[in-house]
Order: sequence, then C-alpha cells, then structure tokens
Amino acid sequence: MEERTLFSDIDFSINLLSDHDDLSPFFCGCEELDFFFHKEVNLCVKYKYVSTYSVKNKENDILALFTLAHDSVVFQSLEDKNDFVEESCCIIDKEYIETFVRQSAFPAINIGHLAVRHDVQSRGIGTFVLNFVIGTFMEYKMSGCQFITVDSLNNPETNRFYCKNGFVNQTNSDCFNPTRRMYLPLRIYQEDSL
Repeated sequence: MEERTLFSDIDFSINLLSDHDDLSPFFCGCEELDFFFHKEVNLCVKYKYVSTYSVKNKENDILALFTLAHDSVVFQSLEDKNDFVEESCCIIDKEYIETFVRQSAFPAINIGHLAVRHDVQSRGIGTFVLNFVIGTFMEYKMSGCQFITVDSLNNPETNRFYCKNGFVNQTNSDCFNPTRRMYLPLRIYQEDSL
C-alpha cells in the first residue's frame, strides 16, 4: 500500500515483513527495540505472537518497523475502570453507553513495537505509522476493535510522542515501570470527537 505522509513528499509503502528483508542495517538507537528486531522478531512471528510490518521508501530502504497483535483494554482495579468509564461516557454515542459500561474488557489492536531508523527520526514517520494503523482499524470488520493500545517505553520523548498523537495513559500505577500502558479510542466515539 503506497501512502504519502502529511509531513513530506516522500512516498512510503507498508508491507508485512518478509524473509527477504534484511534487518541488519536497521538501528533505531533504542537498545531494547534494536535487540527485539535483530534477535527476537522472527521467532515471535513464527509463533504468531505478532505480525511485523516494514515502512520502506522508493529505494526499498527500511525506514521503520512495527508489530501488531490483538489485545484488549482490561483494568486491574474497579477504581481504574470507573475512572475510565466516567471520562469516556461524555464522548460515547448515547445509544451505546449502557452496553459500554457493562463491558469487562474492550477489544483492541496493540502496536507492540514501533521503531524508526535513527537517521530519519522526527520526520513524521512514526505519526505516519500511527495514522496508517488508525485508518486500517477504523474500517476493520473481521473482529471487534474499539482501541489501539501501546506499551510505551517509559521515557519523556516516547510518552510525549504518543500523547501528542492522542493516546492516554490507562493507569497511573505504572508510572515507574519500564513501559506505560496507553490507549487511543476508535469508532465507538462520536465522529466529531475524533
């Protein structure tokens, strides 16, 4: 699928990672993500833990890598769920509120890993990936999907990136963990709130 970013005139394609893709020159500068994409990703794909996608330019260079997996938004405490429902009810379609409140889990797609090559960071490629995932799952009809989730590396730059793109922290109980759970609502929200 060919896409054009809002931030540049470069054409990108997003495709499932193939056995022919050479990841050895790809580095994003984050030790955990580089390790995952060089040492673990093929095993995770083989055992269907994730699907992995590449973002390539016209020259077929890999600019970014990301993974997707089915997920759900589940709350560990009744207090967290009640806060979530209270915050959400004012922007959910009225006809759906009663059903929404009764849900014990909320179906989602998870962006498990998102890495942009170190020399092309801060050029809109990460936002391009998020917009691609949002657009894809807004129209997704194979199964339910109400949210996009991420487990953001817990550092100011990464958290700011996701917040800038509309993600919200799921809880404050993970603020000292290595990752923070964040979510972005999809179609259940009124069109004018998106």
